[in-house]
Amino acid sequence: MKVHYINILLFALPLSILVSSPHKHPSITHHTQANRTLCECELYSPANYDNDPQMKEIIDNFNKQTQQRFHEYDERLQEKRNQCKDKCDKESQKIILKDKLEKQMEQHLTTLETKINTDDIPTCICEKSLAEKVEKGCLQCGYGLGTVAPTVGLIGSVAVNVWKPKALAAAIAATKKAAASEIAAAAEAAGIKAGKEAVIAGLQSTFKVSALGGKDLGTYFATTSYNKASVITQAVYTQYDETCLSGSLGGRPLFLFGDANRNIPICQSVWNQTLAVSKPNHGVTSIEGIKTAVQNMVSDAEVSAKAAAEIAEKDAAAAIEVQQTNMINTIFMSKQTAIIASIIAILIIVLIMVIIYLILRYRRKKKMKKKLQYIKLLEE
Repeated sequence: MKVHYINILLFALPLSILVSSPHKHPSITHHTQANRTLCECELYSPANYDNDPQMKEIIDNFNKQTQQRFHEYDERLQEKRNQCKDKCDKESQKIILKDKLEKQMEQHLTTLETKINTDDIPTCICEKSLAEKVEKGCLQCGYGLGTVAPTVGLIGSVAVNVWKPKALAAAIAATKKAAASEIAAAAEAAGIKAGKEAVIAGLQSTFKVSALGGKDLGTYFATTSYNKASVITQAVYTQYDETCLSGSLGGRPLFLFGDANRNIPICQSVWNQTLAVSKPNHGVTSIEGIKTAVQNMVSDAEVSAKAAAEIAEKDAAAAIEVQQTNMINTIFMSKQTAIIASIIAILIIVLIMVIIYLILRYRRKKKMKKKLQYIKLLEE
């Protein structure tokens, strides 16, 4: 359609020149208009444009492209404006900062010394000073001790708790082994004492005697073993013989089981024991009756002595266990006290190290800040 518009315009221009030129046509010839059923110009009328789908599509595409171009142009324009604004803001801040630094420099230079040596300027900022080394050492030491303290507390208490039963058992076993002879001697002494007491009680209850060989029973058995039945039998028989057979009572001679000596306790007791061990049609002598009774006493005394020895041995072992338990508990408590004291000491050292580290760190930062300000002023 655009081509047709251009062709019409190009055709109209020479036509108008030819019509308006007086030299080319001396006479005006009227053109006879041909009759047509459909005028060619009607093809390009606005009504036909609106109804043409191709024209509608072209117009829509043109409008879309135009709107997109305008939108892109607006975006680029906004972006350039923002960039210009940011640049202007940065330049303004630089100018303001420069003015402020100039004022500060003027203020500092009024109090600054004019003589400045090269030694005053640090050669290297990264060079570590003694304070920094001490700070780092305190930090590492505090970290190490802080890590070790709980470990020592945990492992120490566990180790002591594990060590205690084993140490107690070993100490008791060693003490029993070392004191085995003493325990045996104590048990033997207790058995002998119990046996003597049993025999003395038997003699007193069976034969109603309180002395043998001219000595009381306790003194007699201090030098005579309680389990020697033959010796005891002979001593009882001698006492019986002296009292009941060949002695005298009130100036009268005593005869065997006579009326005069039946009321004597030892005589009556020997008579009863002899009758007790006698059998029908088989009589026994007095010494045999005494021997049988003494043997029974000694047998019962040996049983009592054995039981007493066992009890004494158990008591001695229990006493050793109590003694060693108390000793181990005392050692255990001292070890626990030492562990707790060491942990507290380590924690105090860690706290001191941390405090020193914080102080040195604060001083180092303050000093480095002053150095950096000083160097910045000198560079400017």
